Amino acid sequence: MNKPNFQTMNQAELRAYVLAHREDTEAFYALVDRLKSKPGRKLSESDLKRIPEILTEIKQKRQA
Repeated sequence: MNKPNFQTMNQAELRAYVLAHREDTEAFYALVDRLKSKPGRKLSESDLKRIPEILTEIKQKRQA
């Protein structure tokens, strides 16, 4: 399967892809990078707290 081009996806498409493909760390980091790069957009404390949880889910799915 070919990887989608995350640069051509809009934010909503990329977010939907990440939610549908939680094991895809490349997509996850592409979304985080995009959110962090937006002017005036800051990750909330709750966003930052969820990062370890999401990474744990990714690791568990890879081991299964």
